Amino acid sequence: MKVLLLKDPKDKDSGPDPYIKELGLYGFEATLIPVLSFEFISLESLFEKLSHPECYGGLVFTSPRALEAIKICLKENSKSEAWSKSLKQRWNTKPAYVVGKATASLVEEIGLAPQGEKSGNAEKLAEFICSREKPNSSSLLFPCGALKREVLPTVLKEKGIPLESLTVYRTTQHSDLQESLSSYFSQQEPTLYLGFIQNTTSTSYRHLTCLSILLHFLKSVH
Repeated sequence: MKVLLLKDPKDKDSGPDPYIKELGLYGFEATLIPVLSFEFISLESLFEKLSHPECYGGLVFTSPRALEAIKICLKENSKSEAWSKSLKQRWNTKPAYVVGKATASLVEEIGLAPQGEKSGNAEKLAEFICSREKPNSSSLLFPCGALKREVLPTVLKEKGIPLESLTVYRTTQHSDLQESLSSYFSQQEPTLYLGFIQNTTSTSYRHLTCLSILLHFLKSVH
């Protein structure tokens, strides 16, 4: 049986996508088509803030994409040098709060020590942060996406813990989506559709995006 997966692909450096691998073990022939892509923005502003760790009490990451934004900044030689020489060490004196192992792994890749990765979601991470931070202390820097959930900011605000959000990426439709769907359906018609995207702070939005795009496309070809 053929299966069409509409989801974020796993990072290339992490090996085969686990869903394709698992489905294959049960005799399913799965094809993955990315539905969304990410546009990184405000990178100069991001690095400007990272250049002043003395202004912040720590960092908060709820998405791997926020770490990708930092890694893009560090591709520039001058920024990478500044990070390696002093900024990394200075940030390491402050907490880097994260949700999930994937985000924690990326935090480690830039040389920082993650905290709270076992929290599981933004709400539990907020509780974890509140148990360690004092009200009215220095702001925590929160690089995030345009579709971030307000759970964490709301909880911290209620507890008097300052949080400075900076939108560093936004979600858009993948530029190759229509072409990929056309190519796929011109070759075969799957008997099962699975549309889902994991590791996101806007899961419901993305589920609806996947389904609406697929339904719209199927109406146009039938």
